[in-house]
Amino acid sequence: MNLDDFSDLIERPDGGVRRDAEERRERLIVPPGALGRLDELGEWLSAAQQSVPVKAVEQPRVVLFAADHGVAELDVSGRAAGTTHELVRAALDGASPVAVLARRFAVPLRIVDAGIDCDPELLPESVVRHRVRRGSGRIDIEDALTAEETEQAVRLGMAIADEEADSGTDLVVLGDLSVGGTTAAATLVAALCGTDASVVTGRGGAGIDDLAWMRKCAAIRDALRRARPVLGDQLELLATVGGADLAAMTGFLLQSAVRRMPVILDGVVGAACALVAQRAAFRAPDWWLAGQVSGEPAQSKALDRMALTPLLDHGVTVGEGTGALLALPLVQAAAALAAELPERTPVTAEEDTEEPAEGQDADDVKVLDAT
Repeated sequence: MNLDDFSDLIERPDGGVRRDAEERRERLIVPPGALGRLDELGEWLSAAQQSVPVKAVEQPRVVLFAADHGVAELDVSGRAAGTTHELVRAALDGASPVAVLARRFAVPLRIVDAGIDCDPELLPESVVRHRVRRGSGRIDIEDALTAEETEQAVRLGMAIADEEADSGTDLVVLGDLSVGGTTAAATLVAALCGTDASVVTGRGGAGIDDLAWMRKCAAIRDALRRARPVLGDQLELLATVGGADLAAMTGFLLQSAVRRMPVILDGVVGAACALVAQRAAFRAPDWWLAGQVSGEPAQSKALDRMALTPLLDHGVTVGEGTGALLALPLVQAAAALAAELPERTPVTAEEDTEEPAEGQDADDVKVLDAT
C-alpha cells in the first residue's frame, strides 16, 4: 500500500457547481454577506453534492474510532491507561455527551474498535469485530504498530468509509474514543509541522495537572526523535508514533474524499489524521470541515497548515466527537437556507421605465415583491 496513490484518486469539489451556487446566492432575497459563513457552507455543500440548489443533509452519521495507546502508561492522561472500553460503554449506554447529542439530533452513532485493550466480551460484537490489535506500543520507546497492522488499520478505515457511502450517509461527524490518543496525535502534528514538543503539548480531553503535562511533553519529545527519520513515508510514520485508531481514521478520511462524502472533524486526533492524509493527497482537505476549537495547541497547528477554520469555539474540550456534532446543525441550517430562501423577482424593462403615478415617488415604483 502507498498512500500517495490517493493523490490521483481524489478530486476537489466541483468548482463549476460552486460558481453556480454563488450566482444563485446573489439572487436570493437576503443580501449577500448577511448570512455570514452560512453562505460559504451552503456553497461548499453544493460543490460537494454537485447540486444547485444544495440538497438537505438528511442522513448524517457519527463515526467514532476507538483504541488504547501504550503511552498512557506514563500517566500522561486524565484517565487511567487501558480504560477506553469504559468510554465506549458510556457512549453505547447513551450516557456520554456525544451520545446525548446524537440522540437529541436523531443522528445514528457508530463505534469502531480499532485497538481497544480489553477482553472482546466486554463490548458488543458489532463494535469489536474490526479490532486490529489490543492496544498499541509505547511510542516513546517502541513502534505503535507493525507495518502489517498499520496497513490493516488503514484498510479498515477505508472499508468503513465505503460502507457509510454505500448506505447513503451524506455527511460524517468523525471523532475518537481513546486514552493517550492526544499524545500520539500531538507527536504526529509536531513531526509534520516541524515544531518542538512543548509547542504542541496540551492537556487532553480529561484535563491534566502540570506534572502530567511535563510527563506528556517528555513523552512527545522522545516520540518525536523516533518520528523524524520516517517522515517521508506516511504509513511508516503512523506505525512508528500513531496507533490503530489514528491509522484507521487516516484511511477513513482519504476514502471519504474519494467517495465525495463530506466529513466534520472534531479535535486534535482527527486534525492529526487529516494532516497525515493531506500529506498523501493535497486535495483531500477540501472535503472536510473543522467542527470546533478544542483548545489543543496541536489542533490549531494542524488546522492552520490545512487552512481549515473551525465553525465553533465554545470551549468544548471533552472530545469524542462532541464539538463536531454541535456544528452539524449549523451545516444543516446553511443547506436549508441556501435551498429554501426565495430568489428576488427580476426587474423587467417595463417596470424599470414605468412613470410614477401622481403623488408617488419614483423609488416606490421599483420596490420588488420578494415573495
